[in-house]
Amino acid sequence: MATPPKPPQLNTLHLDDLADGSPEQLRPGTTLTGVSLAVERHSPVDLTDARVDGVRFDRLAVPELRLRGAGLLEVALDAVDVPVMDAARTDWSDARLSGRIGALTAYDSSLRSVHFIGCRLGFVNLRGSELLDVQFTDCSIDELDLGETRCRRVRFTDTRIASLEVPRAVLVDVDLRGATLSTVGGVGHLSGATITPEQALQLAPLLAAHVGISISDD
Repeated sequence: MATPPKPPQLNTLHLDDLADGSPEQLRPGTTLTGVSLAVERHSPVDLTDARVDGVRFDRLAVPELRLRGAGLLEVALDAVDVPVMDAARTDWSDARLSGRIGALTAYDSSLRSVHFIGCRLGFVNLRGSELLDVQFTDCSIDELDLGETRCRRVRFTDTRIASLEVPRAVLVDVDLRGATLSTVGGVGHLSGATITPEQALQLAPLLAAHVGISISDD
């Protein structure tokens, strides 16, 4: 009998009794600590190379969020409405995200104990990233690129993925049973993932093509 995948180990966020923050504090290279704030504006928020620690965004509605090179520790991004989020080469630890993101670019990043809850995500680029203890719950994802990632204890629950890419990914304890999959690229690199029998039947033609098997009823 197959051993079930180990679930993600998500740390509890402690983000109560925070001071009131101000949108004016959001700037490149800043250190933002121990505040809660809501941001709604028509101009981008630039937190490039910032350090964000113990911060809760109760609302974040901006046309673009720039996080490239930032470090985020114990951060909640709630009620997000961001068409473009540039989070390349970021370091996430103990984080929660909910809301809508059109394009999330987070290649070459590190995500540890991160929970995506009720997210509506367009294109998500995590190529080359390391994911440890990551959970997707009640999400809808148009395109998820996990190419060349290292994923350990990653789980999808009640989540729809229209297009999943996993070429050259290294997967350990990745639980796809709660995902509705439409198309999968790089199917030969699904080793280390757990799927349902129904998903196995769906992926059978792709797996057969990968190993050079022709399927015919003639």
